[in-house]
Amino acid sequence: MASENIKQQNNEDYEIDTLTNDRLIKDHEYDGIRELDNDLPPWWKWLFYITIVFAAVYLIRLFVFHSDDLIQDREFAKEMKNVAAAKTAESATPAAEFKVELLTDEASLAAGQETWTKICAACHLADGGGLVGPNMTDDYWIHGNTVNDLFNVVSNGVIEKGMLPYKNQLSEQKRLEVVSYILEKLHGSTPANPKAPQGKKY
Repeated sequence: MASENIKQQNNEDYEIDTLTNDRLIKDHEYDGIRELDNDLPPWWKWLFYITIVFAAVYLIRLFVFHSDDLIQDREFAKEMKNVAAAKTAESATPAAEFKVELLTDEASLAAGQETWTKICAACHLADGGGLVGPNMTDDYWIHGNTVNDLFNVVSNGVIEKGMLPYKNQLSEQKRLEVVSYILEKLHGSTPANPKAPQGKKY
């Protein structure tokens, strides 16, 4: 009797398409389009079940076992502790003092030329003849001509003359390489269109 009632109820709610055997919901039609009542695909159902299981495991770990990796305050405190330990270890090992000495090996000069071409040539030209910046090939220097003088200019810049500081953009080694390239390769060379001398002759 119960089986007959269910069948009758289904018959009241659905119609069967005689061509495709699809179940059509009654009274669900708009502009000639009928609504089907197909079962959900198995993969969708399993995905839904998996999300339920995942949520249950997550909630148990969070509220029952209080897992550290799920509680943001604890995770943040742990990361800050790691950062503090790293800083302590870094400060405990003093860095070797960087020596500003002229480099003459070809590898360093080649690296200096690469930095010069990428950054410095825009204002001083690739051959060092000078454009916005001064000529780097003659014997006239505005801020001195020693390796320390040039290293200081590259590091701290000369803002009033448009020279930007590069201490935060280039490492000490990169700055020393480009300064060495200027003194070893560009100074004394013959640029195509040298800019007029500026500064004091050394």
